[in-house]
Amino acid sequence: MNAPIIDPLQGDFPEVIEEYLEHGVMKCIAFNRRGNLLAAGCSDGSCIIWDFETRGIAKELKDRDSVAAITSVCWSKYGHRILVSAADKSLTLWDVVKGERIARSVLQQTPLLARLHPGSSTPSVCLACPLSSAPMIVDLLAETTIVLPVSLSDTVNGAAPPSRNKFSDGSAPFTPTAACFNKYGDLVYVGNSKGEILIIDHVSIEIRGIVSIPGSAVIKNIVFSRSGQYLLTNSNDRTIRIYENLLPLKGGLEALDKANLEFAEQDEGEKLKSAGSRSLALFREFQDSITKVHWKAPCFSGDGEWVVGGSASKGEHKIYIWDRAGHLVKILEGPKEALIDLTWHPIRPIVVSVSLTGLVYIWAKDYTENWSAFAPDFKELEENEEYVEREDEFDLVPETEKVKDLDINEDEDIDIVAAERDSDFSDSDMSQGEIRFLPPDPCPDVPEMEDGLVLNTSKEGEISETESPLSDDAGQNGHLTNHESSPFEEETGGMRLKRKRMPSEKFLDFETENIKKLPSKSKP
Repeated sequence: MNAPIIDPLQGDFPEVIEEYLEHGVMKCIAFNRRGNLLAAGCSDGSCIIWDFETRGIAKELKDRDSVAAITSVCWSKYGHRILVSAADKSLTLWDVVKGERIARSVLQQTPLLARLHPGSSTPSVCLACPLSSAPMIVDLLAETTIVLPVSLSDTVNGAAPPSRNKFSDGSAPFTPTAACFNKYGDLVYVGNSKGEILIIDHVSIEIRGIVSIPGSAVIKNIVFSRSGQYLLTNSNDRTIRIYENLLPLKGGLEALDKANLEFAEQDEGEKLKSAGSRSLALFREFQDSITKVHWKAPCFSGDGEWVVGGSASKGEHKIYIWDRAGHLVKILEGPKEALIDLTWHPIRPIVVSVSLTGLVYIWAKDYTENWSAFAPDFKELEENEEYVEREDEFDLVPETEKVKDLDINEDEDIDIVAAERDSDFSDSDMSQGEIRFLPPDPCPDVPEMEDGLVLNTSKEGEISETESPLSDDAGQNGHLTNHESSPFEEETGGMRLKRKRMPSEKFLDFETENIKKLPSKSKP
């Protein structure tokens, strides 16, 4: 899309279904950090990686030991690894470029959600949220688990007993439980069924703060914005709440320790709640006051300016979009299929959703092109306006140009090697080793059809002659009439043959002699 002919006042949120992706039955999706690759977990246990620019499949990760449906997929920060959780209670860590399995662990319960540690370049530690047990920190290489507390009563004198047993089960009275890392992974935010957000140091397994949700509703989802400034929760009271993160992005654990020291004279519960009030502040609430629908897979946009949530009603594919001020700006209505997962593109105003039938829908903006403006600095006027010229506008050398010339240092060396920081990412200096694309996997060529004959190669390497599907019944020059499809077209996925230039007589004679020399199978 040509940027100069797009009206910038149309809004930065999607409006219509631009395209859909189809490959098996997809269940969950996740973008990499740049948004050029989209990973989708399928019901057969495979993970498909789509090139989002070409909308083609770049890689397929398939584990022979796992054929169960994928429940979640997660990219590492640099995009070199993907974590896949499946319904057979397994967690699998993949090398994206090589397509090889790095590690695999089996838990006691089915992990509904798994997230890699965001502070490592090659992470092997992840946060898993099982179906009917407490969240746990899993080291996939060391094959150890650390069960996290889900309430203050789970701790002994303010600290949970260390549980580093191999594949230990962390049964807890509150199920299921949502959890997520903060931006740099030094803290874990756990939402329980009591309507509390626990802020936990996952290394020492200590609760450092408690934040109570209004109404004490069960927390189903909890997620941070990409910048780490806001936290989103989805509760059973059909309300999405946005909290502002009051802790510094780096060194949040130290700030919590200082807050706990200030309230050391209070009892343990009051001290943790006081520290929690220094950590999160309720910013906004979102709900549909008319239909009172439950929400599914809520998340932020890439820049954090928009909040999106899917309707959990059966047979509805509705996506609600709010601005951060709390106003409902758009309701996207899709096909009559239930929505099971959605995500927002990290950079562009694009939402990708997954339906119950396994299709992935791409929602994009319906741009209105304005061809009356022929240059970026031209402006279309609705009515005549009085124009006031600058004092030096028609000078041969304007004063503004003279000032610009003085600021130029002609002796300064120009760096053409270093990459410029991307303004769309607050930590772009940490993304030098990031995967920008995947090398394509070569596909076998489709055999060509010439002069009514197809050359078939058997397993023994013998070549035989067969008649072309484009016979005389297909019409003149071998072209099908009435838009009929040939068997060859069906095998190649509906690809139609392109019309070729008419060969010369010498070429036809040469081809006839070569075909006669080919060995043919004797008929029985």
